[in-house]
Amino acid sequence: MTHPLKDAIIQALIDQKEIFGDDLFGQFPTTDRKNQDKRKTIVVTDHPVNIGEPVEETSLFEEPKEDWEKSTSLGELNGLIKDCTKCPLHKSRNKFVFGVGNPSADVLVIGEGPGAEEDKQGEPFVGRAGKLLNEILKAIKFKREEVYIANIVKCRPPGNRTPLIEEMDECFPYLNKQIELIKPKLILALGLTAAQGLLKKRDSLSNMRGNVYDFKGIKTMVTYHPAALLRNPQWKRGCWEDVQKFRKMYDELIQI
Repeated sequence: MTHPLKDAIIQALIDQKEIFGDDLFGQFPTTDRKNQDKRKTIVVTDHPVNIGEPVEETSLFEEPKEDWEKSTSLGELNGLIKDCTKCPLHKSRNKFVFGVGNPSADVLVIGEGPGAEEDKQGEPFVGRAGKLLNEILKAIKFKREEVYIANIVKCRPPGNRTPLIEEMDECFPYLNKQIELIKPKLILALGLTAAQGLLKKRDSLSNMRGNVYDFKGIKTMVTYHPAALLRNPQWKRGCWEDVQKFRKMYDELIQI
């Protein structure tokens, strides 16, 4: 007959040994029913037991960090993740599209994912949509090189389809680390996919536009993706209203 509480205590002691390096000596019952009367001796003698040494509780639950999570610069981060194979998008990519711009920018612009030209060149927003984005930024007195531009996913989805949720979930920690390193004051999300991927909100673009959201203490706004404006020129007025509000918020924030 097994004793769940005793077994749990024994396993906890074994786990403690693996994490903290204490010596353990014990007579443990085997789980083999045919040999219930036999005893299994576990002897581990790497280091002496130090009962009085304090133990940090969080170390029992924290996962070891991957190398890229320890990055202290965008260049280092890019070097460690550019060969990522965590989701199927890597199978069809030509170039990993990390991001581009001022590494300490006040403004971070986030799009959906690389298109055909971006996949060829390894830089976000370099096609027709990229040229329109440059004009939008210029209209509110930002130069492309002043801001930082990235995407929710860093590899091109086949046929420029919308990234799948699982693809965005795999890639999001990389973007999150970029944000941590850049420390922008404001974020502008371009299009519904970027907005939902960043803010984790399932809402329509029309409902999200014009609002100011909080992403880890960073004020965030949502507007149309430039590619959508190329297909629907009638939306440009709405985009202009959005980015004017964004610029006003930036000016007020800088003055503080």
